[in-house]
Amino acid sequence: MNLTTFSFPTPTLYGPGAISELPTRCQRLAMRRPLVVTDSGLVATATFAAVVKALGAAGRDRDWFLYSGVHPNPVEQDVREAAQSYRQHGCDGVIALGGGSPLDAGKAARLLVKRPELDFTKFYDETDLSGLAPCIAIPTTAGTGSEVGRSSVITLDATHRKAVLFHPELLAKLVILDPELTVGLPPKLTAATGADALTHCIESFTCPQFHPMCDGIALEGIRLIVEALPRAYARGDDLEARGHMLVAAAMGAVAFQKDLGVVHSLAHPLSTICGMHHGLANALCLVAGMRFCAARKPGIYRRVGLACGLEVLKVSAAEADQQTIAFIADFLARIGLNARLTAQGVQREQLDALVAQAVEDPCHKTNVVPVSAADFRNLYLEVL
Repeated sequence: MNLTTFSFPTPTLYGPGAISELPTRCQRLAMRRPLVVTDSGLVATATFAAVVKALGAAGRDRDWFLYSGVHPNPVEQDVREAAQSYRQHGCDGVIALGGGSPLDAGKAARLLVKRPELDFTKFYDETDLSGLAPCIAIPTTAGTGSEVGRSSVITLDATHRKAVLFHPELLAKLVILDPELTVGLPPKLTAATGADALTHCIESFTCPQFHPMCDGIALEGIRLIVEALPRAYARGDDLEARGHMLVAAAMGAVAFQKDLGVVHSLAHPLSTICGMHHGLANALCLVAGMRFCAARKPGIYRRVGLACGLEVLKVSAAEADQQTIAFIADFLARIGLNARLTAQGVQREQLDALVAQAVEDPCHKTNVVPVSAADFRNLYLEVL
């Protein structure tokens, strides 16, 4: 008998102005001296000012504290420094604020608060990670969905590669989705993070693992993104579009409980080796990855096409795939995401290293069709 466990996170507060509830929600979680974990770029923004206002500017470095050293692709040092700051200031909870990188680092820092000696390379040998400090996750981008995730993706010192630290205890105790916090996100980042959410939904839906609830969530996430992302890209102050993108990003992360696929295995090395933004890396590889999968398993994108609003019920499986992939290619191009990898600084000389890491990346293990080293090389060449 094969048994499957279904589980869905997380208490979520949604709506414009939701950040004003932060002090009350901290009190409910017995967080009286929280550590805000974010990146240096966010500190200078109106978004951070809104959080400071909610927490109380006078209480900074007395009632709440700040760690703002998270890198664009978080590294182990970020996590260790955040945990050190937490202990130094006697904090009792974490507010993870920002895009996927601060959210991942903030969630993971609690591991080292509980176990300062923890060796991340042996993370899955740990048997007791219960009782982590409470965490409130506040995304300021609509992409990774890390706010509802059970994992953190961190580049480790020992391997110089991204590692997925997965454990149910990493879940935030509360998520705040406030579209007003994303209004200042520039169009390019709006597009890249939105494409990340789109990739999550598409890859999780086509992942062959059995999880019908995630399938439904993934398809609705695609529908929301197709409708809302161009609006958020064109007009950053469209609060409805911004809000729908926040929800869709969270839905994408819920959906990839099923796991992901080849596009993420292509994208992860582009971040670790080339420093590319993860959402941008996904966007530039998505269409090639879809073509690869459709050629080997026709029909897998018919329902994705329906979610995009296409009339693909009465055409052949291959034609449904072609129309869907063409739509996605045009959709990404309309928000400026049709560049080649070389335009982002990727060099042909890096190809061997990229392929080596892609082969070892776990995401393609749950791709809808198998992927070989030769396949990865051809895919990188296709988008180079």
